[in-house]
Order: sequence, then C-alpha cells, then structure tokens
Amino acid sequence: MWRILIIDDDFQVLDGMRKSIPWEQLEAEWVGEAMDGEEGLAVIRETNPDIVITDIYMPVMNGLEMIEQLRNERFPGEIVILSGYSDFQYARQALRLQVSDYLSKPVTMEELRAVLERVIQELEARELKELEQEEIRRRLRMYEPFVQKEWLKAVVTGTFDRSVADESLKLSEKEYWSERYHLVMGMELASTMRISNLTLTDWNLFRFALANIVRELLADHWPEAEFVELHSHHAAVIFHLKRDMSGEEALRDIRRAAERMADCVRTYLKLEIRTGFGGITDHWKEISNSTEEAFLDLLQQTLVTDPAQSGVLPADSKIAIRPIKFCQELAEAIVYSKEETTDAIVESYVRQLGETASVSPAYVQYLCSEIWTILAYSLYSTGIVLDELFPEQTVSQEVSRIATAGELGRWLKEKIRVISTSRGWNENSRHKDTVEFMIQYAHSRYPEEINLEDVSKQLYLSRNYLNQIFKKAMGETFTNYVIRVRMEKAKALLLEGRHMIYEIAEMVGYKNVPYFSSLFKKYYGMNPSELGKK
Repeated sequence: MWRILIIDDDFQVLDGMRKSIPWEQLEAEWVGEAMDGEEGLAVIRETNPDIVITDIYMPVMNGLEMIEQLRNERFPGEIVILSGYSDFQYARQALRLQVSDYLSKPVTMEELRAVLERVIQELEARELKELEQEEIRRRLRMYEPFVQKEWLKAVVTGTFDRSVADESLKLSEKEYWSERYHLVMGMELASTMRISNLTLTDWNLFRFALANIVRELLADHWPEAEFVELHSHHAAVIFHLKRDMSGEEALRDIRRAAERMADCVRTYLKLEIRTGFGGITDHWKEISNSTEEAFLDLLQQTLVTDPAQSGVLPADSKIAIRPIKFCQELAEAIVYSKEETTDAIVESYVRQLGETASVSPAYVQYLCSEIWTILAYSLYSTGIVLDELFPEQTVSQEVSRIATAGELGRWLKEKIRVISTSRGWNENSRHKDTVEFMIQYAHSRYPEEINLEDVSKQLYLSRNYLNQIFKKAMGETFTNYVIRVRMEKAKALLLEGRHMIYEIAEMVGYKNVPYFSSLFKKYYGMNPSELGKK
C-alpha cells in the first residue's frame, strides 16, 4: 500500500480529502495529517510516507520551507503541492525543489485522482527498477567467483580484451596487480597408470582435489597468488612479487612452494605433478608471456627425461611452444560456430610457425598432438565429444604424416569443418535430452534458488553453452523460463485462495514480496491482490 500524508492549515480541506480520495482503488492508505510545515516535518519523519500532499501558505513554517528542509534531508518520497496561490514565483520555486505536481485550489477529485495515479505509477516504476538493480547486484555477487575464474584464465592465456584491460582490472578488484611484478608457474599432472583409464567424472574429481591442495598451500604462504585451471592436465599459478624483492629470492621461495605442493599431491592423491617457471614480467598485461615460458620449461624437462623425444624442441626455443592462447581462442570460435574466425585464427598461428625456420617435422607433430588434446578437453565442456567424431587411432595415424606448418593448418581446418557440420545432426538428440532435463529441473526446483551454474554442474556442460542451446530450443533464456514457471505456479495458488500473498511469494522462490508483486504485475497486468479478489 502506498502511504499518503496530507498537510494543510484548513481543517475542512484535510477532512474532505481524507474522505474523498479513493484509497482502495489507488491501493493507498492515509498515514497522517498536519496543519503547518513544522508539524508536517515531524509527522513525515515519523511515518515516512511515499507521497506528501501539502499547501504552501501555512503558519509557523510554510510549505516551500518544509519541502526545502525535506530535500536537504534526502527525503525519497514524492511531493504534490495543492495551493490557493497560483503565483508564478511560487511555481518556479516549487519546480526548483522538484515537486511532482503543482495544483491550484479549488481542485476536483478527478484532477487529484489523476495526479495521484500518475505519481503512484512513477513510484511503482522506480521501485521496480530499484528491485531489479538489487536483484542484478545479488546475482553478480552470486556469479562473482565464476566471473573471476574466467577473467583469470583470460589473463593467463592472453585472450583478454586489451582495449578495456584497465577497466576490467578495476572491475576485478585487483588494482594491486599494477604495483607488483608477476611470475607464472605452469603445472602438469603427470600421466601414470593410476589415471590412464579414468572416466571424465573421476578425472574432474582428481582435478578438484589437486586444486584444493594447491589453494590451501597458497593461502598459507602466498595468499595473493592465483590458481588457474587451464585444460586437461594443465594448470597455472600467478605469483605477485613485491618490487623490492629480488628475482633470485622470489624464484627460490616459489620453487620451495612447488616442492611442497608436489609432496602433498604425492602423499594425499598418489599422483605426480611437474612444475615449470616463466620469467618475471613487470606488467600484468604481459602475464601470458610468462605462462608460455613456464610451459616451455615444462616441455624441456620432459625432453630431458624422455630421450625418445629428442629433436622435437626447435633450436629457437623462444617461439610459442605451448599454444595456450591459440587453443583458447580456437575453442571459443568453434563453440560459437564462427567458421571465418576459426580459419583466421588457424592461419595466423600457422603463419607464425612457418616464419620459424627451425621447426622440424617432429615438433610439428608434437604441436599437433598438443593442440588436439587441449581442444578435446576444452570442447568437451560444451558438449562436443571429439572421440565420438574422430577415432583415436585414426587421428594418431594422420598426425604421424604431418610434417610442415602448412599441413598442420590444413588438417586442423578440415577437422573444424567436420565438427561444425556434424554438430547439426549430432546435437539434436543430445540437446533434446539436455533441454528436457533443464525444463524438469525448473519445474521441480522452482521454490529454491536456481541458477545456470548449478545446472551446468549437473550436466558437466558450460553455463554459456547451456544458455545458448536452451534459448535456441525454447525461444527464451533459462532465467526467464524459471520466472515464467514461478509466475504460473503463483497464479494457480492465488486462484485457490488458501494462502496469503507473502506465503505464495515464498512458495515460488521469492523472499522479497514487493519484487514478487512487481514481477507478477509485469506478467499478468495486475497485482497479486487484484487477482486474489477476482
């Protein structure tokens, strides 16, 4: 109910308005009255009305003085002036004080009602906007970990948008990055018999356990360090170094931390991890350079322990050995069916390789296998299973025949075309099951807090991908569908007439009753109370 207060020094005006205003039709209530500005201020502070109807010329304190005081106190309500004085000077001052309307006495009830209806509509729109903004803020807080995770991955791989880099740093609340040096440690979960035949679910459990161990150790020794999951058996840690710390001292401490991580993973998970270290960068935008160097260091360690791989590493070891940024960009382009973009990404990377004279056939084959492994893991989270499209043995045979950067590029483009054309018929049954699961999830869990992140964990598919296929199938986002389900359930409960409005709001997942009422009116053109009366 909208709360209305009336201030006038004429008792008959007060009594007449109190009796004549159609309170029920306006969904409003009278909350008090006063006969001068000073008394009016006291009643306003006590009752906090939504609308104040006031005269101007009154004893003790006039209406304009009272309004000015209210504005100084940041009174949020609306003010309507009803005065026997139509002097332009008064009207101009009222306009400066941002009143909602200025009516001259005598006024008909039809005029007053029309003004009150308009003011109430403005209040409703403002309240709905505030509620929606609060809902957005709440959801942003809920999704903040997910947003932070994606932003960190973009920084590590170098795929962030450099044109808005400084703004994105502020939004990420990591301004202190600008005051530090940075170093990336690459991590690789070594392939052993223990993990050679794991299902993807079990593999993810191992990754989750590994992440927990690393984060706990970092919290004790490097609380500002960032652990970033990359793909398959790779991860990275960003260390932020104080500028008065020497590089040798920092690397020594970081190596000790890496040894501690390896010991804990060996003890608790019975797994082996290897670590490589990139160079120190003095700007956070160059962190991806340290990432590539860290994984180059890892590759060099592998070659030392595996003589069969000798000759793979080019003489010019400064080239992009680990195509992390390349694979990240390529996977995103494939997911969103941007064939021209995928071709451009492949051609750019192949051109860089072709400009390096020291690239050997063995290295090209190694790169090809690495790219395929990274893509397989990245695309799996979006529902694309490469093993179903390309038998492992066939891929291995094809890779063994690739000798140049140009051949690698042509092979990749052909595979991407197959992925893109196959998804059409391969998606139908999988998407049908996925969308049906999401529909069932919405109908069975609508009283609870539902978000796509929870659903994505159930289906082992990414949040963005789920939203994309749901909107394509249903013509609306999953969030809007959940709201529609809740509104339909609320309407059915209202028509039963057995529950209070606040009870129904809670039964369909809303603790904020005004927000629920605003959404309901948006859907059905009337408030819940109006439907209840009908």
